[in-house]
Amino acid sequence: MTRAGLTLIRSVFVAVAVAAVLLGLSGMHQLLQARSPGYDRWDLPYYTLQLFVLSSEPLQDGGPYPWQLEVARFLAPLFTLLTVVETGRVLLGEQLRRLRSRAAREHAVVLGDTPFARALTERLTAAGRRVVTVAARPGDTVTLAMLRGAGLRQARHVYVCGRHDETNHAATVVVRDAIAGLARPPWVYVQLNRAKECQALQARRLGAAGAGRFRLEYFHVDDIAARNLYRLHPLHPPAGGGPVRVIIAGAGDFRRPLIVETVARFRHAPAQLRLTVVGPGSQRTVAELAARFPFLAAADIAAGEDELDPARPGAGRCERLYLCHADEQASLDLALSSPALWRAVTGTIVVVTHTHGALAEAFHGRPGVDLLDEVGRKLLIFPVLTRACDAGIITDDLTERLARRIHERYLATSGQGGGPGWAGLAESVRNANRAQVEGIAEKLRALGCVIAVRGHPGGDASMRPEEIERLAIVEHDRWQAERRAQGWRHGPVRDDGRRRHPDLVSWPELSEASREQARDVVRWLPELLADEGFSLVRLQPASAPAPRLSGR
Repeated sequence: MTRAGLTLIRSVFVAVAVAAVLLGLSGMHQLLQARSPGYDRWDLPYYTLQLFVLSSEPLQDGGPYPWQLEVARFLAPLFTLLTVVETGRVLLGEQLRRLRSRAAREHAVVLGDTPFARALTERLTAAGRRVVTVAARPGDTVTLAMLRGAGLRQARHVYVCGRHDETNHAATVVVRDAIAGLARPPWVYVQLNRAKECQALQARRLGAAGAGRFRLEYFHVDDIAARNLYRLHPLHPPAGGGPVRVIIAGAGDFRRPLIVETVARFRHAPAQLRLTVVGPGSQRTVAELAARFPFLAAADIAAGEDELDPARPGAGRCERLYLCHADEQASLDLALSSPALWRAVTGTIVVVTHTHGALAEAFHGRPGVDLLDEVGRKLLIFPVLTRACDAGIITDDLTERLARRIHERYLATSGQGGGPGWAGLAESVRNANRAQVEGIAEKLRALGCVIAVRGHPGGDASMRPEEIERLAIVEHDRWQAERRAQGWRHGPVRDDGRRRHPDLVSWPELSEASREQARDVVRWLPELLADEGFSLVRLQPASAPAPRLSGR
């Protein structure tokens, strides 16, 4: 029931009760005065209250009664009846909610009672999704009983958003046990608060193999918010042509994912971007990110250690300025009281904040009724926490992005550049690409390699030609098993309607063109991983014998 409905019901209850008491006192006084002029004054409230339980003694002798008492003797029991009904509704409502949650299908389950979890729940609900929350109190642990009550096994997505990483890891283990054995388990997304740990565990998850694998992704709110920032506020070339000039100022944590996302938007046209990063540690930050993400090396990035000084001529001259100071109040003060910056930035000044969500709402709450002037639409307060609550971007996880790039690479190398994009693919074809990503773990195990965050010594292992050949056989075997499990069989020509494919044969029987396609899948692997900031690490010396593979 809505809040307005509850308020109306409570108002009716109060009105009925007040009317019953006032009319009852007046009518009972007249009745007692007529029958016993010297009645005890305490009898009046006592007999009036008895009206609510249908047992007032003066009414046992029959009427007639004053009209006030006639009305009160019906209103009082009505109030009692309404109270009993509402009490039953409240008591049974919780049980009904639990039953509905247990019987829900294709819904989202949000674990946690944090501002992020609440904001995510609100966003999902506003988008029309059915959401069941499991809000364990601080110190409590998520149990299998809680998850069963939330209908976890029938859910489509699960978001683990507790306050502490260790709590979230513990909840993830319980989720794993709860969905064990499901043919179609929900996709699970786990929030982590430490960016480096999140990156490392993404690598470990991508390299996890085994029959019990299910879709699991770790995410950090800064990464999600940085991706959403450009979806909500894309960069446009200046009116006069030339590259887009962007400045990222400050030494806050958000500048790292912001640098990556800014350059990633121009990875196919790096000459169209001119990025300047200023603030303490900028040179080291840019160097570390360039070592991790190869596409940063092609970008025009200048790094300076000094803070942005609005008083310096030419400072802040750009199409977009991001203020990412560790002291968020310093960013706000700079943006709110620096006319020099307002004039220097031709586009937008973006203040990144984790703690000023209400101020952002005051600036950008509703079109036409904003409480504060946005400095001629130049000023944008960007609240990271609420902007990271985008389920569409959270679910566009590492597996999804790699699967999408595999499809794009296939279109580019197979001469099918005009083929359907990711959004136009059937879900079965998308699942085939996702299965190829999940098959990376098997290939790595056969190669004697693991995945690590790129940029550290010992990474970027190269593959020998004989290893490419052997892993291509592994990939072909995986592809065959996946297709046959879906009912595909060998046929002289491909027929998607009848599920026939000419490549459903052993490796020696495969055409050379199809073998080369399987080899390409292996050759692409290091590049695909590098694009997401990961690399292959060989656990054995390159001269060591290759592990024995199960391929033919």
